[in-house]
Amino acid sequence: MTDPILSISNLNAAFRVGREWRNVVNGVSFDINAKETVAVVGESGSGKSVTAMSIMRLLSPGNSRVTGRIEFEGKDLLSLPLEDMQKIRGNRIGMIFQEPMTSLNPVLKIGEQITEVLRQHRGMSHSQAEAEAVRLLEKVRIPSAKSRLNEYPMNFSGGMRQRVVIAIALACDPKLLIADEPTTALDVTIQAQILELIKTLQDEEGMSVLFITHDMGVVAEISDRTVVMYRGEQVETGTTHDLFAGARHPYTRVLLSAVPQLGSMTGKDRPLRFPQVDMATGEIAPVKPTEDTVKRDQPPILKVDNLITRFPIKQGFLRRTIGRIHAVEGVSLELRQGETLSLVGESGCGKSTTGRSIIRLTDPVSGVVNIGGKDVLKAGKGELADIRREAQMVFQDPFESLNPRIRVGQAIAEPIVTHGLATASQARQRVGDLLERVGLAASMADRFPHEFSGGQRQRVCIARALALEPKLLIADESVSALDVSVKAQVINLMLDLQEKYGLGYLFISHDMAVVERISHRVAVMYLGEIVEIGPRQAVFENPQHEYTKRLMAAVPIADPSRRQPRRISDAEIKSPFRAADYVPPKRTYEQAGDGHFVQVA
Repeated sequence: MTDPILSISNLNAAFRVGREWRNVVNGVSFDINAKETVAVVGESGSGKSVTAMSIMRLLSPGNSRVTGRIEFEGKDLLSLPLEDMQKIRGNRIGMIFQEPMTSLNPVLKIGEQITEVLRQHRGMSHSQAEAEAVRLLEKVRIPSAKSRLNEYPMNFSGGMRQRVVIAIALACDPKLLIADEPTTALDVTIQAQILELIKTLQDEEGMSVLFITHDMGVVAEISDRTVVMYRGEQVETGTTHDLFAGARHPYTRVLLSAVPQLGSMTGKDRPLRFPQVDMATGEIAPVKPTEDTVKRDQPPILKVDNLITRFPIKQGFLRRTIGRIHAVEGVSLELRQGETLSLVGESGCGKSTTGRSIIRLTDPVSGVVNIGGKDVLKAGKGELADIRREAQMVFQDPFESLNPRIRVGQAIAEPIVTHGLATASQARQRVGDLLERVGLAASMADRFPHEFSGGQRQRVCIARALALEPKLLIADESVSALDVSVKAQVINLMLDLQEKYGLGYLFISHDMAVVERISHRVAVMYLGEIVEIGPRQAVFENPQHEYTKRLMAAVPIADPSRRQPRRISDAEIKSPFRAADYVPPKRTYEQAGDGHFVQVA
């Protein structure tokens, strides 16, 4: 048996907080063999990214302390002189970070950023480096590679930027590639493309991969062995197949139970809560079935007809309109009380703009939006405020949604007092009740947003949205930024609230597996248009539109025993930009089943 390419023994990492040292990684040990993929999995704060940064010696020596042994190709990286470490970093070990725009210099052309690595580590001339840069871009499947060398990062989509980062990481033929959450910020189809690309390049180059993620579906798809981390400690290690077949640690069971599996809802006609795991015993509690909450005998709480939202693109001294972004084009849908309609699609498809247009946070060009029998687009300022009492929005990033200088109790009480629903003292009492409704303590009202975890902040945002007792909640990617177990908790909370208060949800997401779990009906969006809409069972069990099939094919299967090569399209979502004189074609739909409609032209 050959020696491992990377061997980590008793790794400890600590950060200086004031006058004290706070440990964030404690006694982590694992090996990576040649051509092997090892996944380090855990949620935010588990220490997995700090482990990767310790390997690369990217932690600031002034306020961090790393001990133990990290042996790579027979050398202890922690004891190497900085000059020798710089020769290894980016050369023998490549690294891909989560957010490509923080890895790329926005003011330098892509070609300059790739050739810099080649000249620094491989001693190439300018012309040699440029030719090699073209080859690397072609290797990571970027079309028209030569012409794109002179473009800036802003001219690339998120998926293409991540491909550029991978090209830079592979520039020096590394023996080890560290991928730190490289697909977390990407749409499901782009994520599938990047995973396939990494696996293909690994086979071609014969390199080892350390893959850091919190997504157990990705782990099942890509890794040979898995290390599970919890609160800075390594709690379980084993082959990925064994770990999925019989996880022993309660935390591993928590992670696995919170993974939504596409197809798990087959035969079920209602949304389903996620199972809850007891962290002390690892026992999984029985899943409480949801009640039928849809008010089918009442008029829809939301009715949208032929909604159009476009953004003009102006140019020149006279600011002449040269074209428009057709963000939402002829969208029609309706939603009843107690029902969840999911709007699903990739970034740029227009789903968030649809949500914002419905409550006029963005002004549509035309169409009809009716909430609770009131015409939103014709409403004056006072009437619009009344309408927004019935329809509230929960955004993707809870930290951006909350004022960091205001205590959360004040943030929740503000709309209650503004709308004259209670006095300031009465509002304070209601705040405690609202916090308890969403699973937080009333005493937390005096805390600031930074004193909460991501999942707790999202609960605060839901409490604020419930303050005006709305009938409709528009949840715009409200769980996509959360860790997998926290995501499961928030979705369970949303289902509990729907059951208790008969809330209607317009659930906006790109995560098909979560959408399958929470929805009564599903609408699939592509380039600003709904291409398929119908009951959740019909759309998922009998998808008709090619784009719906493409989204479903891209979802990772959280079962390593079913791992197989997937036929993933390299196509990216097209641009919604159209010339100023463009006239959209009239679309027609055909019925594929009861309430199931598919765009045909």
